[in-house]
Order: sequence, then structure tokens, then C-alpha cells
Amino acid sequence: MKKKILSAAFAALLALPTWACTNMIVGKNASTDGSVIVSYAADSYGMFGELTHFKAGTHADGEMVDIYEWDTGRYLGKIAQAKQTYNVIGNINEYQLTIAETTWGGRPELQDTTAIIDYGSLIYLALQRSRTAREAIKVMTSLVQEYGYYSEGETFTIADPNEVWMMDMIGKGPGIRGAVWVAVRIPDDCVACHANQSRIRQFSLNDKENCLYAPDVITLAREKGYFSGVNKDFSFADAYCPLNFGGLRYCEARVWSFYNMFADDAASYLDYAKGDASAKPMPLYWKPNRKVSVRDIQQAMRDHYEGTPLDISQDFGAGPYKAPYRLTPLSFKVDGESYFNERPISTQQTSWVFVSQMRAQLPDAVGGVLWFGMDDANLTVFTPMYCCMTEAPLCYTHPDGADICTFSWNSSFWVFNWVSNMAYQRYSLLIDDIRQTQQGLEETLALAQEGIESTALKLLQSDAAKGKAFLTNYSVQSAQHTLNAWKKLGEYLIVKYNDGTIRPTENGKFKRGANGMQLNPIRVGYPEEFLKEYIKQTGERYKMPK
Repeated sequence: MKKKILSAAFAALLALPTWACTNMIVGKNASTDGSVIVSYAADSYGMFGELTHFKAGTHADGEMVDIYEWDTGRYLGKIAQAKQTYNVIGNINEYQLTIAETTWGGRPELQDTTAIIDYGSLIYLALQRSRTAREAIKVMTSLVQEYGYYSEGETFTIADPNEVWMMDMIGKGPGIRGAVWVAVRIPDDCVACHANQSRIRQFSLNDKENCLYAPDVITLAREKGYFSGVNKDFSFADAYCPLNFGGLRYCEARVWSFYNMFADDAASYLDYAKGDASAKPMPLYWKPNRKVSVRDIQQAMRDHYEGTPLDISQDFGAGPYKAPYRLTPLSFKVDGESYFNERPISTQQTSWVFVSQMRAQLPDAVGGVLWFGMDDANLTVFTPMYCCMTEAPLCYTHPDGADICTFSWNSSFWVFNWVSNMAYQRYSLLIDDIRQTQQGLEETLALAQEGIESTALKLLQSDAAKGKAFLTNYSVQSAQHTLNAWKKLGEYLIVKYNDGTIRPTENGKFKRGANGMQLNPIRVGYPEEFLKEYIKQTGERYKMPK
């Protein structure tokens, strides 16, 4: 990247959202089993991981709902309650409707700080009030039109068992009610991704089946001086979220990495992903080179650019144990010069992550599964939470008063963070043990799915309440079983890798001598390539005399 491009954009890097997230999308004809698939990682420092639950209900006329900003808890105001609300577990409701998001900020002058509806509240209000993706789009846009849109620019993924939409939205400025937005239907045989950068450019003005938009989306851009061409050339992303180096290297690069997993021509977009704004941009969606499964997307959410030119696990920044992580902030200065770190899909600040599976061929109670995990996608276990659940697992809430400042051994958030933070320091040593437990749990859960759902279907046919109770109990037990297994894994790791050594094991058990005493631990030291760099940096200081 030329220095002048980096310098011109570097100030903008500092303004990028620290809660940066990633969404992956798979249309029903692009998946291996006819599922619509959506993934999401809540990548926010300071956010406690939990699985929220809203019960279905009927409400009296005049009932109001208090709105608090999702990110800060700030009270924003009241809105009228809907007469009917639906059951919601996490980001999926009882009709398999799933909504996720990534924040991109965009034009700061368009944020309406006098408004009542922020992006997080908009998601959960729409989940409680909508049965389909199209209905959710109508609910979301109507709510911001009535009460104003408080947040910065946002991309929403809005999916149901039959279709999935990507919607970009931004406010109109202080005191101006409503928002400008455009929603594009992702074709059933395609996949897509967004990661904190508006991705909808030109869109059809006449295809209401596949493209919806605010009537003033172009006129507002003209009034603000963001656009001056003919309507057919209007680009939402270029007008409301112009690309800079950070938008490319931190955000579009993650989309490129997903593209690289499921397309044959990703190499032609590498310059764009590396920060060259003059290079050809990636398409909004594409046909994958093979059918994509839920397990594929789970693995994709664990990506750190491994095996690509952006791989962060092989250079000096990875440390002696090849950790594919970098401490934030992403940008930094040394001797007056500005530098940056890569921002991969999987990151240490994730609070929780999911892969949502929606299946039109099954009753809603069985068809919708939120494969949910706490903490870093790379080091979590995706556990099935069925959309009909009438309660959230205790370990996914606030057991023992657990929150972001209160640790509890009964909190999945804290136990997964405990194991992850061991791994970050000695990644290449610990990762194989973690993968063995992780893959064993996920494979067991995946293999159990058919039998669990077969039983649930029989129960639902005879008694819907019993069927839903069965799936609720199974989900709750799966979450608790996963927590228990991860706690045992952490106990095993801290014994095996105590004090920078490795205690000998055999078949997962610690070896002892004939007299029952422990065997001496292995002192592994540092990898040779790290030692060479160590001597290069320290010179003759540690050289032993001959």
C-alpha cells in the first residue's frame, strides 16, 4: 500500500467501531440440506455474553416499552407495545426469523441523537413483532420512521426459512425522524458476507421482489452533496459510507476471506482486500463453488486468514507459540510512523457467537436452531438452542450474579474466557488439546441432531407443548454439558501445561512412575525460529563463554 493512501486514511481507522462484528449468509439452495444459514459474532470489548429470552405475550392497548441503548444501557424513551409479541431466544424467534448486524458508522453528521430506537433495540423489537424477513423489514423501517433512528450506519442480516435479505440503514441527521435504507434479497443459490462496511452499491430501482428502499434514499444523498449523478448509478455504500483504508483492510478483508473459502476467483480481489480502493470491489453475493453446511460456517467463523497472504499466525507478531491474535487497538505508532494489525473474522473480544439454521421443510419449533457459543468463535463450542425454547440455560445468563465484572464457575461466558486466555499465551502448545475436546463435543451434538429432532417431531404431533418442552430441556442440558466439559478441559490444561512445561500424558491421563510418583515434566522451551530472532535482538548478551 502506498504511504500516501495509508496516511490519508489513518485517522479514520481510529473511528472504526470497537464492537466490530461479522455476518455470513447462505441461501437455501446454496446449503447442503436446504437450510438458510446466518452467522454472527458479537465482537465487543466490555460486553458480557448471554443468551437473551423474550417470552411471547399479548398486550393491552396503551402498554408502553422502555427503550435502552443496547451498547451502553442509556435510556432513550418509550414506544407503544405491539398487541402480540413472539417468543425470542437470542437472535431467533419462534418462526425461525433471525436478525443479525454489523456496524459501519458512515457519515457521522447523519446520526440522530434525539431518536429513540437504536440498532440493538430494533433487532429485538423486530424479532418480537415479525414472522418473516419481509415483515421484519417493514417493522424495522416503520419503527425508525415513527420514533427515529438513534444509531450510526448499520447493516442488518434478516432471514427466515425461505429467504434472506441484507439491509443497509443510516439516519438522516439530528432531529430528523426516520432513516434512509436499502434492502437486497440474497439469491437462494448464493452466499454473502458483511463485516462493518456498507456493501450495497448500485441496486435495482424497479424490482420490488428483490430490492426495497426508502423513497428518499437518493434525494437525501443529493441534498447532502454525497451524490450528483443519474439515479441508476447511485451507490448506497459510496454515498453513505465511503471506503477508506480501514474499511478495506479491517472489514472488507474479512469478507474476502469468506469469499476465498467458497469461490474460485478470490485471488483477483486480493489487492482490494489489502486496502487498494482503486481495485475492483467484490460482488455483494456470489455462487459458491460447492454446497455449504452449518459445520462449514462454524469453521469459517474461526478464521484468521490462515493459508492466505494475510495470515497472522506465521510472523513475529504471533509470538513464540504462533497465536493468530493481535492485541488492540488495531492501529499504533512507533517513532512517529503509523502501523496497523490485521483484523480477522475470529477475534479475542467476542462476547458470543452463533450460526443460525432455518429449515422450511420442518415445523418451526424443530426447524430453527441457533448453534450458540460463548466467547471467541475459534475457541468455543457451537451448541444447539432450538427456537421454541421457553427459557434460556442458566449458564448462559447471570448465574451467581455473574456479569462483566463478576466471575462465576457456573457462567459459560467466564469458563470459556478462562480457557481462551490460557490458550492465547501458549497457542500452538494448547490448541490440539482444545480442538480434540471442541470437535468431540460438536461432532456429538451434530450426530445427535437427527435423533433428537425425530423424537421432537413425534411429540409435537401429539402435544405441541410437550414437544417444545423436550427441545427446551435438550438445549438447556446441552449447554450445561458443554460447560461441564469445558471446565474439565480447563482443569486438564492447567495441570498439563503448568509453569511453562508439559506434563506427560497417555490417552488423556497423566502418566506416573512405577511408584505412583509423577514423571518429570517436559521443559519444551521456545521454538528454534523464535530463539534465532531472540539472539538477533539481544546480540552477545546471553552468549556463553567457550
